[in-house]
Amino acid sequence: MPTERLTFAGHDGNQLAARLDLPEGPHLATALFAHCFTCSKDIPAARRIAARLAGAGIAVLRFDFTGLGHSGGEFENTSFTSNVRDLERAAEALAARGMAPGLLIGHSLGGAAMLAAARGIESVRAVVTIGAPFDPGHVTHNFAGALDRIAEDGAAEVMLGGRPIRIGHDFVRDVQAETLRDKIAGLGRALLVMHAPRDAMVGIENAAEIFRAAKHPKSFVTLDDADHLITDADDAEYAAGIIAAWATRYLDLTPPVAPPGAPEGVVRVSEADPRGFLQDVNVGPSHHVLADEPVAYGGTGRGLSPYGFLAAGLGACTSMTIRMYARRKGWPLDHVSVDICHDKVHAQDADSRTEAKVDRFIRVIRLEGALDAEQHARLMEIADRCPVHRTLGQSAVIETRAA
Repeated sequence: MPTERLTFAGHDGNQLAARLDLPEGPHLATALFAHCFTCSKDIPAARRIAARLAGAGIAVLRFDFTGLGHSGGEFENTSFTSNVRDLERAAEALAARGMAPGLLIGHSLGGAAMLAAARGIESVRAVVTIGAPFDPGHVTHNFAGALDRIAEDGAAEVMLGGRPIRIGHDFVRDVQAETLRDKIAGLGRALLVMHAPRDAMVGIENAAEIFRAAKHPKSFVTLDDADHLITDADDAEYAAGIIAAWATRYLDLTPPVAPPGAPEGVVRVSEADPRGFLQDVNVGPSHHVLADEPVAYGGTGRGLSPYGFLAAGLGACTSMTIRMYARRKGWPLDHVSVDICHDKVHAQDADSRTEAKVDRFIRVIRLEGALDAEQHARLMEIADRCPVHRTLGQSAVIETRAA
């Protein structure tokens, strides 16, 4: 996915570093992502979710809060309220580009900040929280041992995530005073709450409280065995897929008219992980699948192989063609199933000493219903009229152009 680096002024005028992940095809909507407490815009979960949404036509802005990552300012001078203002400034920066956000996604304390900010961002139609605390003051348990020093000295250095962070007294006081119940009840936007039951940082009871306080439309999805940071790639992919599918109900993701001669639109394939072979396959904003290679061939086996997609196309087209013919004839066909196997064999008309091979698809068709022998035989003949069958049986022209 194309990514643009940009900066915008935060709540106190300091420049905040951001990445704007853009769709490779038409831009249909925009999302704003808020990272977890003291994290950055570049954590794996944020990257994966942004990539998945971009594949569905949704641009995603993810940025570092004041004093974190590559952003300016001092974190010890920030507060929960300043985080909310940073989010508002980010939304304003997007609106100035004609990309006002329709979707907000917040991870951990970023999710709490999104809940607090949502009503002030008019363009927002839907909000997603991931592992968010119902009580923002919950975050102080991460540095409970330093609270006395923070109160006495005005700020203190604490270890979070294996690195030192200076926490200021204003942050502690502000986050402990913040309450979200009324803000959640008055959200006025669709809400998706995502949480892992085994989250050791923010307990699952927080998700229950958020969900209970919210009004419909609201949804809850469990992240099963995921950890708080969603570090596992499979968990991140699951969360990304759920968010992309859920958001289509609340955002206008109408794609542009398909090119002439391509009624199904453009099929876009892009790498999901350049370290392996996993691919995102998108057809417009509503259809997404994964492609991969089997583990034995260096992949992770998380999606169909390219030849698996080819076989699936043949099987699906065969079944549809048979169904259309039987429906038109009014024949009693109850069910169709098609099994496809693919391999490469030596060409039958080639010299036995040559290495030339051809692709062979073995297709097994099952027809159920009170069909007589003649009807059954005719439907088996009709299978060969499947458009994909005809394409595979003929020479196809593939034109390759640089983007």
